[in-house]
Amino acid sequence: MIDLNLERFEFMSPAFLILLALGLGLVGWLAGRARAWTFLRANRETPIAARPNYHAWYVALWIAVPLLLFAALWMALSPTLIMQSVLASPAAQALPEFGFQRDTILSEARAVATGGAQDVFNPAARDLVEPFRSAISFYNTIGIALALSMALVAGIWAYTRLKPDFRARTRVEKVVMAVLLLASLVAILTTFGILASLIFETIRFFGMVSPIDFLFGTSWNPDPMSNPEAPQGDRYGAIPLFWGTLFIGAIIAMIVAIPLGLMSAIYLTQYATPKWRRWLKPALEILAGVPTVVYGYFAALTVAPMIRDAAISIGISNASSESALAAGLVMGVMIIPFVSSMADDSIAAVPQAMRDGSLAMGATQSETIKRVLIPAALPGIVAGIMLAISRAIGETMIVVMAASTAANLTANPLEAMTTVTVQIVALLTGEGSFDHPATLSAFALGFVLFMVTLGLNFIALSVVKRFREAYE
Repeated sequence: MIDLNLERFEFMSPAFLILLALGLGLVGWLAGRARAWTFLRANRETPIAARPNYHAWYVALWIAVPLLLFAALWMALSPTLIMQSVLASPAAQALPEFGFQRDTILSEARAVATGGAQDVFNPAARDLVEPFRSAISFYNTIGIALALSMALVAGIWAYTRLKPDFRARTRVEKVVMAVLLLASLVAILTTFGILASLIFETIRFFGMVSPIDFLFGTSWNPDPMSNPEAPQGDRYGAIPLFWGTLFIGAIIAMIVAIPLGLMSAIYLTQYATPKWRRWLKPALEILAGVPTVVYGYFAALTVAPMIRDAAISIGISNASSESALAAGLVMGVMIIPFVSSMADDSIAAVPQAMRDGSLAMGATQSETIKRVLIPAALPGIVAGIMLAISRAIGETMIVVMAASTAANLTANPLEAMTTVTVQIVALLTGEGSFDHPATLSAFALGFVLFMVTLGLNFIALSVVKRFREAYE
């Protein structure tokens, strides 16, 4: 005998509901396909309007899709229904009205009722265990009954609509198109959600600290323990953070990544033999799969000491073991594959006729590369560079381990420096309140970084559009 053991779940688990939807959908698929084959056997001379597989998918979708939508709705509602049932029981009358103690008692009772704990720590929670178990079992039973009823009604309705002249293919393709449209909107809606959350918290921060002090101040030293009612605006000057982000990620790293990435792409596409290319290209792309913490260790334990020793050997006595140069060099090596792969694909995509025409006019191979291939492949190269810059300015681990977390406004690459992303992590991983300007400043930093990245993307799109029109 199968024991559903409903009292062990606070609400029906997503895995159970998904498996139930897939199982019932499979039953509907088989039933719809069998009915379509009966149409073919009954009248072999007149073809049906859609293949049997489309009839099968029509029934299966009518069962699975409503069931999945109901599952999402029920998983959102059932915890509230269970809690209301428990609070209405006589055992809950002795609970405190509000506060942390009340929530703790309810959490302990729910954990024991669902099997997450063996016993309660607070004796007041023991009387609530049985009400929780009863409520969980009751609403799980209702949920499963409603899900099965909905699947049965939808399946029977879809099954009865199947006829020889029924255009099941059109209906199924409309559902598929709707799913594809929803998938394409996920990225757009996610971007708007991120932007909305950043804007809301940034407005709160600028209500406490002047945007002028934040955007043009040169001293960054927020104090999470200070009085939030009287924030010190002169401690929130973000210029050192913006400069550190650009200096490490967009200057030093790009000085390393762009020449090496572009030259490696030119060599692999124009000069390397097929044997060398088969080995070198995968070896180069392995760099993109190395965890950033490994790069951070390499920068902190190998590159930074080498730079410090080299600086001391030439008479620079104040060279630090944590420097922007060390972080930028290792970051540049890390993003070489982003530049190289995009440039490689773009150069390889240039029509062979353009190369042959240049060589036929008497140009050398190097002149063909400089004057024909690179300009024609420039949209892809620019896209790769913009992708690399976005990846570099968002890097955190290498900067933490090799360039420190101290905000420093300097042009000396041998000194310690930090970036916007490092400060965001530091501010949001502490114990500060989200009503404090020190914590809210992380959202303002994120908003500025988002706008900078958006601006870089617009620049890249304009460059790509201009040269694509010129060479296509």
